[in-house]
Amino acid sequence: MTEIVSELLRYGTILLVVTYTVVAIGLVRDKDNRAKNPYAYVLIGCMFLLQFFMSCTVYIMTLEVKVIWFYLAQIVYMAALFTLYRIFYSKGSIVLLTHMSMLLTIGLAILTRLSFNKAVRQFELLVLGTVAAGLIPFIMSKFKLLRKMAWFYGSIGIGLLLLVLLIAENTYGAKLSIEIFDVTFQPSEFVKIVFVFFVAAMFEHGASFSQVIKTSIMAAAHVLILVASKDLGSALIYAIVYVVMVYIATGNALYLFGGLLGGSAASYVAYTLFDHVKTRVTAWMDPWSVIENKGYQVAQSLFSIATGGWFGLGLYKGAPGTIPVVEEDFVFAAICEELGVVIAICVIVITFLCVRRFFKAAMDSYGNFYRFMALGLGATYGIQVFITIGGAIKLIPSTGVTLPLISYGGSSLLSTIAMFSIIQGIIILKRDEDEKIEREKEERRQERLRQKLEAERKASLEANKKGQKKQKGARGKKK
Repeated sequence: MTEIVSELLRYGTILLVVTYTVVAIGLVRDKDNRAKNPYAYVLIGCMFLLQFFMSCTVYIMTLEVKVIWFYLAQIVYMAALFTLYRIFYSKGSIVLLTHMSMLLTIGLAILTRLSFNKAVRQFELLVLGTVAAGLIPFIMSKFKLLRKMAWFYGSIGIGLLLLVLLIAENTYGAKLSIEIFDVTFQPSEFVKIVFVFFVAAMFEHGASFSQVIKTSIMAAAHVLILVASKDLGSALIYAIVYVVMVYIATGNALYLFGGLLGGSAASYVAYTLFDHVKTRVTAWMDPWSVIENKGYQVAQSLFSIATGGWFGLGLYKGAPGTIPVVEEDFVFAAICEELGVVIAICVIVITFLCVRRFFKAAMDSYGNFYRFMALGLGATYGIQVFITIGGAIKLIPSTGVTLPLISYGGSSLLSTIAMFSIIQGIIILKRDEDEKIEREKEERRQERLRQKLEAERKASLEANKKGQKKQKGARGKKK
């Protein structure tokens, strides 16, 4: 009986995720107004049902009461999130919020299966991060000096990265995180947001050659410090994001081609200088020849993906634990093995829809600062997803970068939630501006109407006066 229920839940999970994805694609042209579009409720309903189905599966396979309590905590969190969002940020994108929640739901479910303690820790950070990030749209609406702090952003970013370089300990061959008051965090995850702010502020009033040179020097400093820390995954993200933002700001394809050539040269230099880069390239090119050591992680990832097939083996029926650091670097392979390639593809589609919404927020924005900011954050998020999934499926060498909103990692989780909140803030600012413009148009229309009525009234009075004069003149002639 347990096996039958487990199988029903497995296929029900697939059906829910596919339904969610299809409806989400259908809402691409929608304006994200929940009150006017009932299909947004379908997305929310699918997300809550998915939480129930996956939590039931975990409970059936473990029979641990703590799973029920964890599920209830997630339900309370999601219900509070959507309720408070509707109260305080009704002008934001409900669809983008639901996409973020859907990815979080899938991430918490697979983490619960891999390590319950890590899933609980991830959830605690999620709640904390949501509370903090919930203030971001409000701050953006009140604090108008964000666009004038370019050099502050650049200095803060370089300072934090230098701090990591100087005091951090090596983790998997790189200096990634620092510990303050028993709290470990990875500054590069937060600096990438500050980095986008810096570039957006520098290009707000134009991207002349001299401005590009000054910005490039600061951007190169960020990347070189990351390279010195051997955090090459983050260095790659920063470099690509900067090239994309320069190209968008200038429209000059030479910057794009120059960035590609420079990146290729830098990759070769990194390959010759760093042993762990050679190891990852070797594992990428032919993991089977070095499967006993260097290629073990990649090979196990490919085994997991192939074993899961289209519909997956089901939670707790695979062996994703054989992949080293699976909760962080290779969680996509775990999803493929136990939830199936169908759900994995849906995750990619939902991620793409999030990136598209980031770019749409940029295109709709009225100011260059917010436009470049949204484009930069969209590029950052999309590139990180591509690099993580590409490493898991052997499309590119593994870089040790986490899958946003899904992989285990507090810094990655908090920074990604902050990015989504910033985009919500940009969307809200745009809609506030739209309402302001509409009010001004209505005021001008009312003023024109008032002036027209006033002119008609004056004309009527003048006509009455002339008529009265004629009548008096006519009576005078009769007399």
